[in-house]
Amino acid sequence: MLQVGIVVTIVSRRVEPRMLPKEMLRIFSLIEGFAFSVFIAWFIWRLQFSHPNSWIVFPLWLVISFIIHRDTPKTLGWRADNLRAAARQAGIVFGVCIVGLCAVGLYLGALHRLPAHLLDAHRFFGYFSFCLLQQIALNSYLMDRFLYAVERPSLAALFASTIFALLHWPNPVLVPLTLVGGFAMCWLFARERNILPLTLGQAVLGGVAWWAFPIAWHHSMRVGPGYYAFGNHLW
Repeated sequence: MLQVGIVVTIVSRRVEPRMLPKEMLRIFSLIEGFAFSVFIAWFIWRLQFSHPNSWIVFPLWLVISFIIHRDTPKTLGWRADNLRAAARQAGIVFGVCIVGLCAVGLYLGALHRLPAHLLDAHRFFGYFSFCLLQQIALNSYLMDRFLYAVERPSLAALFASTIFALLHWPNPVLVPLTLVGGFAMCWLFARERNILPLTLGQAVLGGVAWWAFPIAWHHSMRVGPGYYAFGNHLW
């Protein structure tokens, strides 16, 4: 069947056979990225309740994909050789975002509460670990696949950040923040492949966002059905 498909493609598009493998891999990478995103959404809205153990699909999917695509620590952004350069550029972007969120917090009267997610070490490191998992999925996997597929960092970042934002639906605070912040993080990853400063920046930025906006707005940063169930004793 694969050979038949190749022949049909050659005839219909009139391209040389040697161009097909790379084109097909790009299409596969694009479809793979979207399929992974759909599964995450399915898990958030359905599977975590009906099939809680289905979370195992996530690490298996990522490991298998990394092996198939022959990813390395360098391509995944798990490295230290460019840490200084990556931290420098990330510090500028995250610094601006943090100042902006602090201004919003002051405007919304957040001074009456403390940024608990930043001051409590247990909370911060727990959230840091969660951000690390998000960066692996967002940049080491999704952004990397889209970069290979479209070869345009801005377009790949737009695809990845839009998906990232939609997965935070229906949270009215997180959806716009993750759209803008996700685009910035993906753009930074395309320039310097290193997820370590991105993870730290996301953890700090998330803690500031939790403090800046009223809990009644972001429902303690919940997404999916959990956003609607916030405050319900059954949740």
